[in-house]
Amino acid sequence: MTATGTSSPFSKAISGLAANTRYYYKAYVIEGGEEVLGDEESFKTKYVATSTVYTYAAGSVTQTTAVLNGGYSGATGAVDYTGFMWGTSAGSLVNDAPGSSTSTSFNATITSLSENTTYYFKTYVAEYNEATSSYEYRYGSVMSFTTPAALVPQQPSGWLELPGYTTSAMSGTTSSSLGDLYYVKHSASMGGKTQRNYTCLYDPEMYASYWVAYPLCYNHKNGSGRSNQWAYDPLVPTAKQTNAVDGAYGTDFPTANYDHNLYSRGHQIANADRNGVDDMCDQTYYMTNITPQLQNGFNGGIWNNLETAVQNLTSSCDTVYVVTGAAFRKKGGSESISTITNPRDSKVLPIPNYYWKALLKVTWSGDNVVAASAIGFWYPHTDLKGESYSDSKYVVSVDQIETWTGFDLFSNLPSSLQTSAETNTSWSTFQSF
Repeated sequence: MTATGTSSPFSKAISGLAANTRYYYKAYVIEGGEEVLGDEESFKTKYVATSTVYTYAAGSVTQTTAVLNGGYSGATGAVDYTGFMWGTSAGSLVNDAPGSSTSTSFNATITSLSENTTYYFKTYVAEYNEATSSYEYRYGSVMSFTTPAALVPQQPSGWLELPGYTTSAMSGTTSSSLGDLYYVKHSASMGGKTQRNYTCLYDPEMYASYWVAYPLCYNHKNGSGRSNQWAYDPLVPTAKQTNAVDGAYGTDFPTANYDHNLYSRGHQIANADRNGVDDMCDQTYYMTNITPQLQNGFNGGIWNNLETAVQNLTSSCDTVYVVTGAAFRKKGGSESISTITNPRDSKVLPIPNYYWKALLKVTWSGDNVVAASAIGFWYPHTDLKGESYSDSKYVVSVDQIETWTGFDLFSNLPSSLQTSAETNTSWSTFQSF
């Protein structure tokens, strides 16, 4: 590169250099036709902000907290600050959450969020620019997430079978996103009128309902038998359900082949609890009502015997209010959860560690409940072949089931009656109420 002029000293401006790069050069002159070189010198160009910043999807979103994720690449200057700007308006990100580190990947946890609210955020990196002797802030794109709505009681007043549930109560579940739970109410035609059938609280991560609640009367049962109309629940997206429509869980054997201890399609509200009303019975075959149950020694034994005993109660009372549940862990517990893979859709199905029932009978005076009795049953989901459904080790109070699950069972029962009824541990006392 030739400098202009022949006077001494002389210079030449150069351009198109890269930032944060050392360059070497020598001066030369042509004297008497010969090139004379000077000593080699060097210089280094200054840092400028060159980073590319990325905003990644938020994780671990709850009703009140979220983890923001971000990163950067290509920085030539020193990065001393990272973080996120966030808020409830994409055009006004007024909150600052410092990043966990200055490495190329970082995060920040934000708290005190509101439920059922959309938040916006973007990543920032502060990279030092020597050319201006200051930090230059560079930003990623704006992304968003929505906190789930709090689970609050939604049951119609007066439905005695329905549990109440709140966010704190749900700590007994395994769902990572409470907003994904489905509160499903099914109704059907009975006696020429639309009647409630059953209600369930369904978790699509576990492919199971934590509970199914329903009234049981004499006219609900004593029909012609099973409908076997296995189907997806139309009130829940099909993609959120597993395919037990075409056969039993975890096996390609015919569903009638129970010579081995296979997982059968276990009803939570039994089909026999509704086989007196065709429309109602068909709804018991929805996938939201079905869980994998060991056939030999459980579904075909102790559990079936309990279902029959509950059905027999309707010969001596008007209505039994029933809540049937599947539990993967006791509240606060750390039990291991086994899984099977459904061969029909490759979905991994957690296996409940426990099954339970809670029962309620009441006495009415006009429109008011004036007396009540309740009882519970709790079983480990293991081979209980030869065991009695009413063995004292399986008969528990409703209070005990509430402690183990976190649900407020029979929440529409007057509180004074709940207190007395839900401490009972005698099956015979309940039967004779």
